[in-house]
Amino acid sequence: MMRIAFTGGGTAGHVNPNLALIEAAGDRDCRCYYIGSTNGIEADLVSARGIPFFGIASGKLRRYFAWQNFIDPIKIVWGFFQALLILLRQRPAVLFSKGGFVAVPVVLAAALLRIKIVIHESDVSPGLANRLSAPFCHWVCLNFEETQKQFRHRYTRVTGTPLRAGLKVADADRGRAWLASHKGMQSTQPLLLVVGGSLGSRALNACIRTDLPELTARFQVVHVVGKHAIDQNLLDYPGYIQFEYLDEPFGDVLAAADLVVSRAGANAIYELLCFHKPQLLIPLPATASRGDQIENAALFTDKGYALVVREEALGPGDLAESVETLWADKAFYVERLRAFHPPDSVSQIWQVIDDAAAKIAAK
Repeated sequence: MMRIAFTGGGTAGHVNPNLALIEAAGDRDCRCYYIGSTNGIEADLVSARGIPFFGIASGKLRRYFAWQNFIDPIKIVWGFFQALLILLRQRPAVLFSKGGFVAVPVVLAAALLRIKIVIHESDVSPGLANRLSAPFCHWVCLNFEETQKQFRHRYTRVTGTPLRAGLKVADADRGRAWLASHKGMQSTQPLLLVVGGSLGSRALNACIRTDLPELTARFQVVHVVGKHAIDQNLLDYPGYIQFEYLDEPFGDVLAAADLVVSRAGANAIYELLCFHKPQLLIPLPATASRGDQIENAALFTDKGYALVVREEALGPGDLAESVETLWADKAFYVERLRAFHPPDSVSQIWQVIDDAAAKIAAK
């Protein structure tokens, strides 16, 4: 039986594609297991599905000064030795890495053991973790053709991002019925879904709540706010409902949405693209990121998939006005979105993994 190791963490965007691949492994003669951060979101998401999970120490690769910068290199080194021991015991044929800071020590350990490595890059430009991992990998799977030039000396394949099984069977009617069971949701109004990423977004949350009177005048607003970000003062606000995180119901709620307001994380907007949802993107500003979301949003603007507003340009009423603009131009965006036909990402990536494993078997 072939063994395949998966790694990636920090946000759900680094975890859910791995889960989609593992879900599709049922008909294959292989055993899948996961290596992630002990304290990351992946520990809960993976373990809840009964997938063997091995936790390691993990440090964050920061571009700014913080006292943790003096401690995290020690964690990364310790995580490398932990990953090395896990890989020695499990002996996988292939390591698949979705990125995130936890993936770097796992990739380095796999490279030392001469394990074949496949990485996946979702953003238009690769993140730091994948840039560090790239010299040791054998194959790179990508969301966008525009990213291929960043990996000139590696075999690349544009596969898109694997969608979880729950997203593939999403049903709008089921989503509306599920929401109807919550106080304040009215089926007569169009649905505006607001998602700030799996960890939430304080700035986006504040903008939405400031403009609630204008937004709820037209829409029922479903707001995924992030952990510990529920506003207790707004629990009974008509036409507005908050969730810390949506896991299993997310696909149905997304299918039911008429418009979506989102950050511009690559995995999140790729899901919106596959669902052909008109989207207002508010990318993280360059002061709070490496600028990857700005690049992702720019690509979606060029292709006519999304309306983009910069966070620093938003004042009271501006977000609601942008949502109204998106609503007025909905037909244009739907037409452009429907021209996109998503690939069978799960099958394509598993083909890459199988090819990597076959090279091992041929030796």
